[in-house]
Amino acid sequence: MDSRTARFLKTRFQNYYKNAEIGLPDHLPNREWAFIFYDDMPDKMMHRHKAFGSPGEALDYLYGMAPAHVYNSTAYYEYPDARKMNEKNWLGAELIFDLDADHLPDAPRNYADMLELVKKETFKLMDFLLDDFGFSEQEIELVFSGGRGYHLHVKDPRVLTLGSPERREIINYISGKDVDYEKFFIQEEIAGEYGAGARNNGRGENPKKWVLKGYDYGWGKRIARFTVEYLQKEVQKKNKKEMFIDLQEKMRKEGENLGQTSINNLIKIASSESSLNDILNRGRLDFNIKKSGNVLKHFVINSTKEYGIDFGASVDEPVTADIKRLIRVPGSLHGGSGMLVKKLALSELEKFDPLIDAVIFGERPVKITVSKPFSVQLKGKDLRVEEGIQEVPEYVAVYMICRGVAEYGSRKNRRED
Repeated sequence: MDSRTARFLKTRFQNYYKNAEIGLPDHLPNREWAFIFYDDMPDKMMHRHKAFGSPGEALDYLYGMAPAHVYNSTAYYEYPDARKMNEKNWLGAELIFDLDADHLPDAPRNYADMLELVKKETFKLMDFLLDDFGFSEQEIELVFSGGRGYHLHVKDPRVLTLGSPERREIINYISGKDVDYEKFFIQEEIAGEYGAGARNNGRGENPKKWVLKGYDYGWGKRIARFTVEYLQKEVQKKNKKEMFIDLQEKMRKEGENLGQTSINNLIKIASSESSLNDILNRGRLDFNIKKSGNVLKHFVINSTKEYGIDFGASVDEPVTADIKRLIRVPGSLHGGSGMLVKKLALSELEKFDPLIDAVIFGERPVKITVSKPFSVQLKGKDLRVEEGIQEVPEYVAVYMICRGVAEYGSRKNRRED
């Protein structure tokens, strides 16, 4: 980035910060702040150990300096501006989750598709936080990062003093690492409406059937949901020979055979609405399969793949475990895209389109020099900008310059400058 381009971006950012609504953190005087400035480009040197005593002081600084990137600490410190970390006196930290499309396995190359995929992962994570951990919506702050994902801040007082080991336990639970399939399945004597009091071979014992423990909450609920969705998907296949092939193959690899009788039992259950409801509402797993336990294990393993959050892939594990992390400030601009780091109510996520709702610059024409052909979707438009000197709307110019594929103005103007 040449000096003229850096000045252009700094001017545009400064104009934004003049009237910006910044999501200043609670306990502002206890937060460390950090910045990357356009004057330091392309080195991206971070200036940190800054603290502000009042909202006015912080807002004046943002307007005056117009940084490319703005961060504050997720931690609270007694002395946030101390130059050494061990001198800051850590008081606690929010529980943070960073979902980034860059980390998703097999993520699509198209930016819009990447953002849609990471949104689905965000919904999965929200389900854990609200349902399993019981945090209220008021205790969770959802923020579009301005780049390729979302940040979730949990501010419940109970999590503030958790250390890294405890935060890793949360990671393990949400990822499904702690799911032990044997603890979810038990065999119970079936009587009454379950087994009609049937006797087993005249020995005076009720038959035992597999039951899913904890089917109405947490991972038990997810296992039940996956099992029903799996059965429904299989029975919708037109060719019955293709049904449950993956399950048969899995059993075969484990040295067991899932015969046609067992397959027919699964097809019968999958075709019965009442049987599927029994799985969801009663945890009943009466498959009448000789090796039912191994079939159920297959369902558990695949339910964790379907519903678990892949830390290290969809979620950045070090961010969650780190109790002294810096994170982008809501209301600031992302220097790598020029887009808004936007705070959202949880209910807004479904309709939120970052490529429209986080684009804040206008339509004023700006001349740029493009280094290579570039395609992007912004403000509901599919845009392709060819190499060379081009005139584009300001929001496109800012985005492309921040992405490093264009410079401000023409080559001639930059030489004269």
